[in-house]
Amino acid sequence: MRAGLILLCLAYVLSQFFRAFLAVLTVDLERDIGAGPEQLAFASGLWFLTFALMQIPVGWALDRIGPRLTSSTLLLIGGGGGATLFALATTPAHISVSMVLIGIGCSPVLMASYYIFAREFPPARFATLAALMLGVGSVGNLVASYPTALAAEWIGWRGTLAGLSVLSAGVALGLWFKVRDPEKVTSEAKGSLLDLLRMPVLWLILPMMLVNYAPAAAIRGLWVGPYMGDVFGLTTAQIGQATMVMGVAMILGTFAYGPLDRVFGTRKWVIFVGNLVGAIALLALVWKIDQSIWLSLALVSLVGFMGGSFPVLIAHGRAFFPPHLVGRGVTLMNLFGIGGVGLAQFASGRLHDATFASGPSAAYGAIFGFFAVAFIIGLTLYAFSRDSVD
Repeated sequence: MRAGLILLCLAYVLSQFFRAFLAVLTVDLERDIGAGPEQLAFASGLWFLTFALMQIPVGWALDRIGPRLTSSTLLLIGGGGGATLFALATTPAHISVSMVLIGIGCSPVLMASYYIFAREFPPARFATLAALMLGVGSVGNLVASYPTALAAEWIGWRGTLAGLSVLSAGVALGLWFKVRDPEKVTSEAKGSLLDLLRMPVLWLILPMMLVNYAPAAAIRGLWVGPYMGDVFGLTTAQIGQATMVMGVAMILGTFAYGPLDRVFGTRKWVIFVGNLVGAIALLALVWKIDQSIWLSLALVSLVGFMGGSFPVLIAHGRAFFPPHLVGRGVTLMNLFGIGGVGLAQFASGRLHDATFASGPSAAYGAIFGFFAVAFIIGLTLYAFSRDSVD
């Protein structure tokens, strides 16, 4: 099981990379194939939305087929094939199609590991193990920053994506040979995704899941690059350095959140307070949108750090799932979390297009303000949810 989990972690490194690397290549892709910020926001949104919609069949597959076949097959076809298409892209439409394929390929890897944690380890350790997997896997977020900018300069973005295609295929084959499926649950109980959606206890948790990850992922995955370039005039290499700082903050935040539910004896209020600080950081970013590169970098990094509550929020919901629906339960949570990012990218791309004529500061202020308002609505509903501690 150890070798399988290590390979799942490596697959998740690739997943984190693919959701974040567009921010670094914005200048190159616009120059070479005419893919501007709006087109890349659309492509990024497709990745997240495809990833989210795939959680429905992935959840079924984890419960019925197991994590080995589910993760290896999808990563090989979607991850390897999508990266190959990206390397050969000549139009923005090719980028969009390749991001859909890559979203399919990446969709099972984190949930496969969470499924194994939920089935093979004590419930009280789930949040810590989930945060550890997310934190280590987030190294991909760092690789998608300055190292990607350097690779694009040395071998070009096409060569970089070709190499990632080969790596994705190799990791997929490793998953096939090394991941071990947990024993299937022997139960007379039947159930589906609809049974989970009928549980009132989840109704105030799922809206928070929808907005929790969106600001950090959308800003790091795309908007930090155009924002730093348009408002402060940073080069591709400098944008790579800025995205690395935010990526480090996101990793540190994930590790910081991991044990806090056991330290404070609550999941709900750990999540609530952390995300409230993130919302305040977004409002401060709108207020000081073009004042200082260092202040802006500090604020987007704070948003990234405070957005690390994702695995604790999944643990909050997971405590209420019946054993025979664990696979579909964790993927339902992931559907809302990743789907929220996809919807945010579609909306933020339109906002950018509608407001950029008023100047870069107005456009990015509108985008970050939109994220802040969505955050506050989610927090308001979440304040009335039921806590869970195993």
